[in-house]
Amino acid sequence: MNNRNSQVINTILIVVGGGLLIYAIAAENANQYFKIGGLIIIMIGLYRATNHWVATKDDHKEDENQE
Repeated sequence: MNNRNSQVINTILIVVGGGLLIYAIAAENANQYFKIGGLIIIMIGLYRATNHWVATKDDHKEDENQE
């Protein structure tokens, strides 16, 4: 269950960061900090997601051994 919550948080971070970045690009007078913040939030979400993927990349092998 913890892995599922972690993946949801990672997805939310990526989507929120992408939303901020798209807003900053589309808006005419958007502050540059929206771009920087959106990029940082995306990178945090991607970093957390890739760490999770690396840690669980061999889970399917354990499942095959148990069967």
